[in-house]
Amino acid sequence: MTLQTHARPRDVDTSLLRSWPLPVPSNDADKEDRGHVLVLGGSREMPGPVILAATAALRAGAGKLTIATGRSVAQLVALAIPESRVLGLAENDAGGFTVEAVAALDPLADKISAVLIGPGMRDEAATARLVHALLPRLDGTATNVLLDAEAMGAVLHPPAGGTPNRAPFRFKVPVLLTPHAGEMAHLTGIAKDEIGAAPDRHAIDAARHWNAVVALKGARTVIAAPGGERWQHEGGNVGLATSGSGDVLAGIIAGLAARGATLAQAAAWGVALHARAGERLAERFGRLGYLARELCDVIPALLEQAAGDSADGASRPSGSFAGGQRVER
Repeated sequence: MTLQTHARPRDVDTSLLRSWPLPVPSNDADKEDRGHVLVLGGSREMPGPVILAATAALRAGAGKLTIATGRSVAQLVALAIPESRVLGLAENDAGGFTVEAVAALDPLADKISAVLIGPGMRDEAATARLVHALLPRLDGTATNVLLDAEAMGAVLHPPAGGTPNRAPFRFKVPVLLTPHAGEMAHLTGIAKDEIGAAPDRHAIDAARHWNAVVALKGARTVIAAPGGERWQHEGGNVGLATSGSGDVLAGIIAGLAARGATLAQAAAWGVALHARAGERLAERFGRLGYLARELCDVIPALLEQAAGDSADGASRPSGSFAGGQRVER
């Protein structure tokens, strides 16, 4: 397929979202029908990111949640999110998980709708080994896979037996990666300034090379799919540049993917909802000083508003999910 890299990307605005509605469970649906999301992450030093991401996944509508985190913080995480089942995984000296964690996660492989790997994880090489050990187990399932933070290093560290630093690495089945410009620079070896100057080109190249949906976050977020499809979003405010904001975004996307959205659709909706949540909080608290965890609380109402947009068409302004300025987080 020839990539149409010259074509203008589609704007992720209310008009697009109205024409691309999320899967909606019926009134008699149970929690299994709403999707089961697994969030794999956290560490001794950073248990917070997995809590934020998991909370956001539930707020985005996922019906069932399992968290797999370090054994050292599993009880803390379980107390923070009583709605979740929490698995404690063995950790190495650097705070990463050992590949033995795959055995603990194996029984879940056929039960989960989406898995988010990465928030709060440490030790990029160990995390990459875990990712590559898990992915074959998910082959043939309907699980959507999202890689964030340290887990994106899987593209730098090939599976066991592969050639180190082989480039580019390709996923057998498309996954979603969510880098900002600095992370993309680390993953590609291209200067951050160069990526910031041409985000479309670099997102498209990465999507094609890695066989992945790539959401390159920034003041203007670019989402690229392996086949060359491309979307863009501008919105939010500087308040989104705060600790934990990216973990919340990843969790929102995971929750939407668990509900049945495709990776590209979940990314587009997640980016729009995350930005609009920042706008809502800025109206209440001001543009600076609201907290990442507070973003989660306004997501359900925004989803209801979006459902209204889809139902009543032109009754909503076309910019309901656009406007403002979004910054790297």
